Amino acid sequence: MFLTMLHPVSRKVGSESFCKSIRIGVNVFVQDLCRKITTSSCKRTVMPAWVIDKYGNNSMLRLTKNFLFPIIHYPNEVIIKVHACSLNPIDVSMRNGYGAVALRMKRDPLHLKAAGSEFPLILGRDVSGVIMETGLDVSYFKPGDEVWAAVPPWKQGTLAEFVVASANEVAHKPKALSHSQAAALPYVALTTWSALVNTGGLSKDNCRGKRVLILGGSGGIGTFAIQLLKAWGAHVTTTCSADAFSFLKDLGADHVIDYQAQSVEKQLEDQELFDFILDNVGGRTEDWALNLLKPWSGATYVTLVTPFMLNVDRLGIADGMFRSGATVGSKVLKHLSKGVHYRWALFAPSGPSLDEITELVEERKIRPVVEQIFPFSEVPQAFLKMEGGHARGKTVINRRGE
Repeated sequence: MFLTMLHPVSRKVGSESFCKSIRIGVNVFVQDLCRKITTSSCKRTVMPAWVIDKYGNNSMLRLTKNFLFPIIHYPNEVIIKVHACSLNPIDVSMRNGYGAVALRMKRDPLHLKAAGSEFPLILGRDVSGVIMETGLDVSYFKPGDEVWAAVPPWKQGTLAEFVVASANEVAHKPKALSHSQAAALPYVALTTWSALVNTGGLSKDNCRGKRVLILGGSGGIGTFAIQLLKAWGAHVTTTCSADAFSFLKDLGADHVIDYQAQSVEKQLEDQELFDFILDNVGGRTEDWALNLLKPWSGATYVTLVTPFMLNVDRLGIADGMFRSGATVGSKVLKHLSKGVHYRWALFAPSGPSLDEITELVEERKIRPVVEQIFPFSEVPQAFLKMEGGHARGKTVINRRGE
């Protein structure tokens, strides 16, 4: 009955005609479904994009002009024409295969697709551009709106002419910023927001006067965190190399420590204790950093350097998640017994959070920090720049010559 409704056929026709009729019926059904969930006509074209066909080093990056044009699959999605995007350390890590198992689970939770089905894979998380098309449930945006977003790592990325995102991942771009400037902020802003606000419980209402230590202040997350915390009235101490001192002071840091001069622990041991620590460094930092927090005062340590993805990659989904849960659980209990809170934080896409960040940008309390802009044709060079480390802001990819 269902197939007959799709395309009326006679049960008396031959098997070849019957199969052809079924194919026609399915095509009609799919086209009608597309018209119901999107404003597009389901016309498929191609677009240029930088892709990888397998994980590895920088030689894996390949420019294709024939990547399938994205389409809206759900009524709450939008298509964005990319004017600018930027690179983050996670892009280099993903190119190398970091998080492949966990991200594959997120893309295909029922394991219906074969291993490697994510390829060809487009990297890039940040986007600033213009809405080209909206799903039928989207009312907050319309074609022509200038927007910015951070596309989560389990989706196709932004190193392309167009990208699809959920409307709840997108926000209107700050009018004060060019697309190249705007593209420098979303991923680091939302990662920082996740750590400080969602995980750490800080806000503009409770931050004033708090002493905050940022370990690793000169990268994208550090530079955003300094500005956000100062906008909310915190006292900010951060670590960096000596050549970034004036740079971080200009962003508002109250006290800057050169981690190359002597151990950070020794330089901080005589300082007043902290209410909050944001750790972008990881490694052996946890061995001493938590001793710098005020005990039994609600002080919190949040790290963005966690073993979750590595555990899942190495041990598989079940064992990796169990190992990660056991690790963070034991650390939470260990440090809670000493009167401080220990937390892990992860990036979380959020259009509403970007709306709040837009307000801070428009009030000139936060500005993007762009270190270098590359044209779209030089994406591999931009990746090499990222791999060099010691960034003083973001590496941006410009598609429109801004």
